[in-house]
Amino acid sequence: MRERPFVANLVSDQTIPKMFKVKQVFPRPQIKPEEIPQIIHTLLSEEKFSSKVKPGMHIAITAGSRGIANVALTTKCIADFVRSKGAHPFIVPAMGSHGGATADGQRAILEGYGITEDYVGCPIISSMEVKKIGVNEEGMDVFIDKNAAESDGIILGCRIKPHTAFRGPYESGIMKMMAIGLGKQHGAEVCHEAGFKNMAKYVPMFGRAIIKNAPILFAVPTIENAYDETCKITAVNAEEIIEKEPPLLQEAFANMPRILVDACDVLVVDRIGKNFSGDGMDPNITGTFCTPYATGGIKSQRVCVLDLSPETHGNGIGLGYSSATTKRVFNQLDLSSMYPNAITCTVLGGVRIPIVMESDKEAIQVCIRTCNEIDKKNPQVVRIPNSLHIEHIMLSESYYEEAKNNPNLIIESEPEYLPFDEDGNLW
Repeated sequence: MRERPFVANLVSDQTIPKMFKVKQVFPRPQIKPEEIPQIIHTLLSEEKFSSKVKPGMHIAITAGSRGIANVALTTKCIADFVRSKGAHPFIVPAMGSHGGATADGQRAILEGYGITEDYVGCPIISSMEVKKIGVNEEGMDVFIDKNAAESDGIILGCRIKPHTAFRGPYESGIMKMMAIGLGKQHGAEVCHEAGFKNMAKYVPMFGRAIIKNAPILFAVPTIENAYDETCKITAVNAEEIIEKEPPLLQEAFANMPRILVDACDVLVVDRIGKNFSGDGMDPNITGTFCTPYATGGIKSQRVCVLDLSPETHGNGIGLGYSSATTKRVFNQLDLSSMYPNAITCTVLGGVRIPIVMESDKEAIQVCIRTCNEIDKKNPQVVRIPNSLHIEHIMLSESYYEEAKNNPNLIIESEPEYLPFDEDGNLW
């Protein structure tokens, strides 16, 4: 057993309360994976979409950096439809500065989601080179991925979801996929340079310019339910995007999950990662917003992050909004992967390093120990596996009566102490 460092002695007598498991119940509209091919084929067979895909055309299909439900399958189905019309599809990573702002890094992200050339049946053409296609209504130059710009048509595969740093009629969705995703490092930098205060203006302004000046055919956006499952797939023609995206965003808001207690002293997040949220942990769930231009999520005094997901490849963006973490997280951090995204979006808080403790136990203890005006013998602690999958969570004993009286919380275990090994890490 390792020798305890001095700093650990400052928190060693802090009690970690008994915790119990609960199942959170949300509405669950769902499209099953086996239904997706037929849905996409039927949607795109409508004359207003199918007439835009002509034999011999080279068509770019966008795929982003988010962990979207069924993203490989939906991308493949779009490519299959394009091929069925005698055209030639290829996949373009549309993810701004993600993947370390490199072509290989962006290809690797797609492959990590199962979007490989073998699976989708067409080339993945990854490049950071952009091409000017025109100017927006304020006279600013507009650039998008060069390969997409020079194609015969672009189909926007994406998900519509509330953004993590600003509010507006167009958040994470079709407009943002064009303005920032297709804009690559250059487009992301231009949009973010004005700050998130102006993002609700810049995203649609650049999006409108891209619709006008690039060969956008249509979009195939998805919406997810509270369980990270596809619950809606639709198709939106280029000329309909401005009108139809805002109502789809409202549908996405209505299907968002949340932690079904309003506040806690300490929120424990087992893992963060880019596959869960662009912010590592979705502040719409965790309340860890990087700007004052968006609100929501659970209210907490302290946030504790215990680990990174393997899929995030050391990109610990979002860690800076936690109060404490573990040595295990610190040792995994790949700063060259974290920093380009933060620098591009001009928000540096997410890549700061919080207090680093040796073990899970000490990280949780320091968070409880440093809370103010709480009952430290019976603190309110919420533990979630990550910000994307919150059907099954843990609550401290102080929530037990509240949980018993909430019809949307199903108690799955009695309160008991968390199982730490001899090094203080959770089993």
